[in-house]
Amino acid sequence: MPYLKRGHLSIYYEDVGEGEPIITNHGLSEDGTYWSETGVTAELAENYRVISMDMRGHGRTTIDGEPFGYDVATMAGDFNLMADELSLEKFHILSHATGGMAAVRYAMTSSERLISLMLTDTGSATVPESPAEFGEIDPGESRQMHMAGVEFIKNTGLEERLQYTRLNPGIFLFKMAEHPDSEEMWQIYEGFVRRQDPVAVGTFMERFYADPNPMEEGLRQIKCPTLILLGEFDLLFIKPSDIMAKEIPDNRHVVLEGIGHMTAIEDPPRTIQTISDFLETVRKTGKSNP
Repeated sequence: MPYLKRGHLSIYYEDVGEGEPIITNHGLSEDGTYWSETGVTAELAENYRVISMDMRGHGRTTIDGEPFGYDVATMAGDFNLMADELSLEKFHILSHATGGMAAVRYAMTSSERLISLMLTDTGSATVPESPAEFGEIDPGESRQMHMAGVEFIKNTGLEERLQYTRLNPGIFLFKMAEHPDSEEMWQIYEGFVRRQDPVAVGTFMERFYADPNPMEEGLRQIKCPTLILLGEFDLLFIKPSDIMAKEIPDNRHVVLEGIGHMTAIEDPPRTIQTISDFLETVRKTGKSNP
């Protein structure tokens, strides 16, 4: 099992395939298997080198004491750590959700190192604006609810947390829960949860989600081809995706009908096809669109 080791940090990653490198990350409470267990990694590895890392606070990555680096700037810098470790001059990024927040911030200052940027179900603020469907929510109340979730994760047993999530799938998992094949999807999601350290994930949640600024000017500095992909019912990230599509100079904005936040789990074939089509266009033209 390969690890990138820097001082007290050990980033777990998997490295498969050959060709132009793609570094992947993932969302909150997930790990690199978000891409492999849904078939995305295997499909891409037929033509690309796919390097899937578990982010700080997640999966098999470990940090032995402070500073944990659970902030968006440090997390963005981990792309350079991985690329330098593997002597990659240029690379693609494939990201999901929370991981995409770090990826887009990385691209704001380092897009010259990127062949392309793929942002799925994410936004450029680490505190996205609440959807209009939820009405107006006081920021203080929202923070209290967030911290209650942190304490629940840290202090509740595994099986109780899994049972609670099935009964209360919330904004991120409700479309997955409604799917006819939901049991298979739950097995993938619960695999993430079983591998995680709840204290590490809870501490990550306390520290990472701190910036409501979508950084429009930074988005305008992204010079590489960019894919912005989300599900039709990914309610929290509809507006953030629209902002990124408006401001990033060269992008392809794709909304997959009928699914929610967990695009690679809910609809692997369309997710794979969308990513593959984008990458093929980038290979042929150097642009997001034909």
